[in-house]
Amino acid sequence: MPSVLEQLETRREQARMGGGQRRIDVQHGKGKLTARERLDVLLDEGSFEEFDMFVAHRCVDFGMEKQQYPGDGVVTGWGTINGRMVYVFSQDFTVLGGSLSETHAQKICKIMDMALKNGAPVIGLNDSGGARIQEGVAALGGYADVFQRNVMASGVVPQISVIMGPCAGGAVYSPAMTDFIFMVRDSSYMFVTGPDVVKTVTNEIVTAEELGGAKTHTSKSSVADGAYDNDMEALYEVRRLVDFLPLSNREKPPVRPFNDDPARIDDSLDTLIPDNPNAPYDMQELIKKLADEADFFEIQAEFAKNILTGFIRLEGQTVGVVANQPMVLAGCLDIDSSRKAARFVRFCDAFEIPILTLVDVPGFLPGTTQEYGGVIKHGAKLLFAYGEATVPKVTVITRKAYGGAYDVMSSKHLRGDFNYAWPTAQIAVMGAKGAVEIIHRADLHDPDKIAALTDNYEAQFASPFKAAERGFIDEVIMPHSTRKRVTRAFASLRGKSLTNPWKKHDNIPL
Repeated sequence: MPSVLEQLETRREQARMGGGQRRIDVQHGKGKLTARERLDVLLDEGSFEEFDMFVAHRCVDFGMEKQQYPGDGVVTGWGTINGRMVYVFSQDFTVLGGSLSETHAQKICKIMDMALKNGAPVIGLNDSGGARIQEGVAALGGYADVFQRNVMASGVVPQISVIMGPCAGGAVYSPAMTDFIFMVRDSSYMFVTGPDVVKTVTNEIVTAEELGGAKTHTSKSSVADGAYDNDMEALYEVRRLVDFLPLSNREKPPVRPFNDDPARIDDSLDTLIPDNPNAPYDMQELIKKLADEADFFEIQAEFAKNILTGFIRLEGQTVGVVANQPMVLAGCLDIDSSRKAARFVRFCDAFEIPILTLVDVPGFLPGTTQEYGGVIKHGAKLLFAYGEATVPKVTVITRKAYGGAYDVMSSKHLRGDFNYAWPTAQIAVMGAKGAVEIIHRADLHDPDKIAALTDNYEAQFASPFKAAERGFIDEVIMPHSTRKRVTRAFASLRGKSLTNPWKKHDNIPL
């Protein structure tokens, strides 16, 4: 018996060493943790239960039978994050460059199937050179098997991808179908074709970092939701995100103990809106003053900065926030901000996370660039996302809500549950000056008359009261009481039940 136990421990130790000490040292030399070290940081201490530690590939071509490593380049299993179960896979770059083989893919598929069956998130730590060329179509088939499970899991369990090294070719499409993607600056990149192929085909000379680094994907392409300086920071932030999310679409998000008075009054909000209606202010300030302990987990902070998306807690309960940001493009909606917010709203709706919308939007960004880029279709994505959402929706209009953008931003007409406005709100088809110049075009030669008519228009329409008279605004509230009113609104909606007509699936304007 002792010899058998020793044999087991020897084999386990061999598996834990991955591609060997030399390759581990190279990984550390790049400032990267190994696959197992990453899981030690991500998961609660001692909680990891590993599957398929001794699985090895079955390829015998190109001398591959002489290059067999237990685990075959990926560590899979389950563990807990703050006591809540998650399924994980962590690719091991020290084993054949973390390349995906048929058996490597089967290991990932196994934990994804278990996650769907048991209702728990899937977190993938990606660090791979791509498909294992020696296995040919078998490796490609492995990717497709993973892709199919990404599709089936979408909207059922949260899926999080962390890019912690290379992720190229077919490998990029699995993270692309997950709910959140995070990257590590200077050590991770994603692209369909690498710099060498790009140079050959298009004659463009570009570095891997420029083509698919963290900065590119967080600020230009919107492929990634956030980037961090090193492996440790990225993994800690994933732990923080998981605390906001439910385990599956069958469960509610967790409720965390809180030490912040739900009825807290904040007098500084009464002076948040500048006297000049065109002067900017930081919507982040309002979000943090509404949130429990000012805790705001922002999503896609570096992309489409004219709209803010992320998670807060109210009375310890997760709430998704969508807010126009007057500091950037005056808070206008455009192609990028519409796409960013629409995807976030659909995620929240899929996982029963209530949505708070903070509105200060002068309209959609005009111009040929926007129209040629399809702003109509992209703006319709956000409209569609809000209209189909059945979760509790609370909206606060702080200042401008003009034109179609008023409708789009979770208005009462899109089944908003509570629609509040501050006294500073201006709800109209357009700004007073533009409206008067259209309505009273014949009087444009008389500046004094136009000025008087503009003042009159502002008095009548540039306020929340016309909308309140129609019932489109439930109440005009004092800014300092916003946290109290919003918190009570969400509390009253915890039993909300609303279903959409039966359909196989919708046809959102992609």
